[in-house]
Amino acid sequence: MNTYLLISLGLLLSCGSVKQNRNTTTDAQLLSDVEILSSDSYEGRKTDTKGAEMTRAYLTKRFTAIGLKSFPELNGYEQAFSFETDKGKVNGKNMIGYIEGKTDEIIVVSAHYDHIGIINNEVYNGADDNASGVAALLKFAAYFKQNKPQHTLIFAAFDAEEMGLRGSKAFIEQPPIALEKINLNINMDMISRSDKNELYVCGTFKYPELKKYFTTTNPTIKILFGHDDPKTGHNDWTNQSDHSSFNARNIPFLYFGVEDHKDYHKSSDDYKNINKEFFNNAASGILEIINNIDKERDIQKIFHEKVRMKRQ
Repeated sequence: MNTYLLISLGLLLSCGSVKQNRNTTTDAQLLSDVEILSSDSYEGRKTDTKGAEMTRAYLTKRFTAIGLKSFPELNGYEQAFSFETDKGKVNGKNMIGYIEGKTDEIIVVSAHYDHIGIINNEVYNGADDNASGVAALLKFAAYFKQNKPQHTLIFAAFDAEEMGLRGSKAFIEQPPIALEKINLNINMDMISRSDKNELYVCGTFKYPELKKYFTTTNPTIKILFGHDDPKTGHNDWTNQSDHSSFNARNIPFLYFGVEDHKDYHKSSDDYKNINKEFFNNAASGILEIINNIDKERDIQKIFHEKVRMKRQ
């Protein structure tokens, strides 16, 4: 994500409706997942390393405990892919599970699990980037396993985002399901750090129909629209994380994230530096929004016909 420069207040519209029921219960599992995934033993979770392999083992354990189903086309939850770099071939693996809904229309919930590894003997743990997004994904999966969704939900922990969105591109190029069944991607990348309690959502500029679902029961979290108007130049986050791969195929998306902070892509992006209360509130708020959207029986109806035509 790019460092945010101030833009007009008109772009910083707070979410349309906020119910005043405070929800501040700390989610111990959410914090535990972040702490474990961003510990030194995972060696910064760089693609095609021992740390990445350890991360997949942990995610396999968590996916299994939650009860996510796996696609028969994959090796368990793993979707293998490879790509070439100037240093040679790199092997990556996405982690994909799903919960069957009442319909076969699909929402993909995603977050990348990789980070940048060890540099000059320092471990870059990536607690915010993006152990936070993965922990939230696990929280959402556990919730919907206990509360059957209207839509089939795919939970995708992508690999190699830090190397050019390679994992999400591989998923789109060789999906385990028909792409036309995917109605929406909800992506999270860095959602645990904000001194102002501000969480940004990108995607409503292109898909304003989604704004009506932005209601939460926690008044402390400020969910702000913006960062997706092409006129803002490098402040446009439309192609800054894995949701870009879905957008390239005209699949509607929402991307939740915070502005870059002083520990972004530094060895100091550690668990001790995340804002635990903000993170808990952010994850709970996003879950409520996903729930609001999922209750729409025919999600395709909320998008313009021209969007669906582009995908055919």
